Amino acid sequence: MDLRIATMEDVPSLNALIAASARALSEGFYSPPQIEALLTHVFGVDTQLIADGTYYLIHADGESKPVAAGGWSARRTLYGGDQAKAGEDSRLDPLTDAARIRAFFVHPRFARRGLGRQLYAECERAARAAGFRRFELMATMPGEPLYAALGFSVTERVDAQLPGDVIVPLAKMEKRI
Repeated sequence: MDLRIATMEDVPSLNALIAASARALSEGFYSPPQIEALLTHVFGVDTQLIADGTYYLIHADGESKPVAAGGWSARRTLYGGDQAKAGEDSRLDPLTDAARIRAFFVHPRFARRGLGRQLYAECERAARAAGFRRFELMATMPGEPLYAALGFSVTERVDAQLPGDVIVPLAKMEKRI
């Protein structure tokens, strides 16, 4: 397995990974309309993470496309791809703000092999080096068990109202690093 920083050239394959991951790994947690609403209005690559050099991907031996991706951010946006953003995404202050864990997705054929943990370890290392001592994230229901296993605690339950009157439960989580 090879972990590296994502580039803009990776965006199409990352969006394909996100769709495959969300559709397969969200089954049993969300209904098909909720999954499709998330893919349309929330999930997708946040190219600011790529521009900042804080979004990572993992390639498996013999695979031409990434099998996992995830990152962290020193910016205010808590979750969502480019299609979910509006306005300025200002920088956080590591002395007072929590860095964000963002957009972790694993291809279903590679789920539960420690790739999420590997991505998280790289994010924690980089965020600590940037001076951050806390993380926040907005977890989907299928992601919440991973983040809980990594030591995150739920601070708030949120119902995201998406277009088409689709309501999606999420969990805001936090951890000291």
